[in-house]
Amino acid sequence: MDSAISDRPYASPDYEAQLEPICQRLARQDFCLLPAAQTRRLLLQQNPKALDDWPDFQNSWNQLHLDQYMADGGHYRKRLHATLSAFPSSRHVRAEAHQPHVQSRHYNPLNGGQPRHFEPVRNEVLHGSTMQALLSLSCAVFGKMTPYTHWHIEAHQFRIEAKNRQSGKPTPEGVHRDGVHFLMMMMVRRNNLVNGATQLFDLERQPLAEFTLNDPLDIALINDERVLHGVTPIAQLDPSRDGIRDVLLLSFRRRG
Repeated sequence: MDSAISDRPYASPDYEAQLEPICQRLARQDFCLLPAAQTRRLLLQQNPKALDDWPDFQNSWNQLHLDQYMADGGHYRKRLHATLSAFPSSRHVRAEAHQPHVQSRHYNPLNGGQPRHFEPVRNEVLHGSTMQALLSLSCAVFGKMTPYTHWHIEAHQFRIEAKNRQSGKPTPEGVHRDGVHFLMMMMVRRNNLVNGATQLFDLERQPLAEFTLNDPLDIALINDERVLHGVTPIAQLDPSRDGIRDVLLLSFRRRG
């Protein structure tokens, strides 16, 4: 596989102008919500073909593998993982050799403290137009926030399941930080669910916001250095059918 993920050559003239208020909100309140319509508009302004592979991108969540590292014994989470990088202020993203996901117990007291070897995000998803556009948008926003930072980027495809009247826990470790600089969380699919509200807190654990990512392409951008996050457990709306919550998480950390 060629490790370089090519950037797209096209962006509409007012694309940069529309990034400015996003960055201002993120700087002012340490988080910013992008509703699906705004996300779609930004991606298509960046590249008119950005979402051409959306059906395949969305359906790739059906191919996730069970997370074998759940210290609570849960079988409700599936995931795939990829590691990437980007140079300061660049919107070109480079796929790195596949490697384990590592978090300290300080940030993840439930599952941290060990290298976790997840199966890789599939090449056709990683190099597809939707993923590339989302990575480029994230690089654009976070690069404006800290223009001299060389990024270590991790992409996580998550599926949380609620079935057999058992709840699923999007954040089994509780309210936490991920130990990175910025996070991009995007809803990919939400089906037959109740709950699953995202809760944000400041470093003193005082509430900042609560919202639910409902629609595909709903995005939350978070300054992980200053904000803790958690998601309430999900349950089936119709107990005769499984409930699923599919999310893409992109984390950006300063590269050492």
